[in-house]
Amino acid sequence: MMKCVMAVVLLGAAVQASAQAPDAGRNWGQWRGPLGTGAAPVGNPPTEWSEEKNVRWKVEVAGRAHSAPIIWGDRVYLQTAIETPKEGKPAEPAPPGGSRGGPQGRPGGGKPTHIFQYSVMSLDRATGKTVWQRVVREEVPHESGHQDASQASASPVTDGKLLFAHFGSRGLYCLDAATGEVKWEKDFGDMRTRSGFGEGSSPALHGDTLVVNWDHEGDDFIVALEKSTGKELWRAARDEPTSWATPVIIDHKGSPQVVTAAANRVRSYELKTGKILWECSGMTANVIPTPVYGNGLVYVTSGFRGSALMAIKLDEAKGDISGGGAIAFTYNQDTPYVPSPVLTGERLYFLQVSTGILTCLNALTGEKHYGPQRLDTIKGVYASPVSAPGRVYIAGRNGHIAVIQDAAAFGLIADNTLDDVFNASPAIAGDELYLRGEKRLYCIAKP
Repeated sequence: MMKCVMAVVLLGAAVQASAQAPDAGRNWGQWRGPLGTGAAPVGNPPTEWSEEKNVRWKVEVAGRAHSAPIIWGDRVYLQTAIETPKEGKPAEPAPPGGSRGGPQGRPGGGKPTHIFQYSVMSLDRATGKTVWQRVVREEVPHESGHQDASQASASPVTDGKLLFAHFGSRGLYCLDAATGEVKWEKDFGDMRTRSGFGEGSSPALHGDTLVVNWDHEGDDFIVALEKSTGKELWRAARDEPTSWATPVIIDHKGSPQVVTAAANRVRSYELKTGKILWECSGMTANVIPTPVYGNGLVYVTSGFRGSALMAIKLDEAKGDISGGGAIAFTYNQDTPYVPSPVLTGERLYFLQVSTGILTCLNALTGEKHYGPQRLDTIKGVYASPVSAPGRVYIAGRNGHIAVIQDAAAFGLIADNTLDDVFNASPAIAGDELYLRGEKRLYCIAKP
């Protein structure tokens, strides 16, 4: 009974927090799911599977991409970047603005020389068959990115009618979700990322407004666009080194705000105008995890060359809140570098740096329930954990996916393995778990 009550409460929160559509809570229409927390409030996928068990379908996906799948209705949507045999000359990147400038080669390697096809795909949810595939741009990347990154690391977002695919320096595209027709596109120029590590921040959608954050080694900004036309509503300058964190849009007491996490400052912008509502310091360098919201608190984390976690009380956040009473609690150890945390009501789960070492906190008080807890089979994690009522899924780069109980005490429900490498984050919709590997996309579901 309590699980049923919690599911109803979480679904209500999903509908309130998401302005995508009334049925958003039953889909996975954006990076980090309907609540923006990694939780599927009405999901019920299997806890056990293998290559021979509880795989409804698996399909090969061309290209290398860490973009997570999203699901809406009877469709699954993906972004990918397909390296072709055709060689070409990369476009010269724009000179960096401001005082920063970063190298553009891959660490230990040179610039790309082959043309990539930047593509968006729609798959049939029941069978995995391709419904449509649209190549939105073909060009040689001006940066290679980190050896573990991809040329399509940002994830799409949809409201069920329009689909928004962001390829960073290769453009932002609005497509008809049913047909793949490109409605409009925007080119914000070329990013110069720190150490040439590549790009990864996804767009955020709320109602009629789409938000893109653009932190790099040049002139930074955050921009809000009208979703149906691409018309720019506002743009605010920022002063940050490269960040990879996706903004989260929070409808707090009827007043939507955009929260961004970065190395210099965590900032909240009024969605309607772009005005800064509050800001604070406290993160480490190279901020990647997406903030999550619940319980009236925003949780921001980072874990490169240090550890930082802050829980911020939105009711009290105004102006510069650094070190003030609006900070409900901090927890500065074992925080994530790449994976975002997952919030399941009153529990917050996160991984140490990019490893299979887990911590669980009381999300209201910051008290530690357990951790650091080693997940013995998980060897390296880039994917962000996700949850369904009663359990949390953690995908490792070595093909193992651990399922643990969502509880104040650690408990391993199952350890599953597939013949693939998982860097993209899982997605849950209804009774299905979607796992995008380096080679294929899996739909995990009971027969």
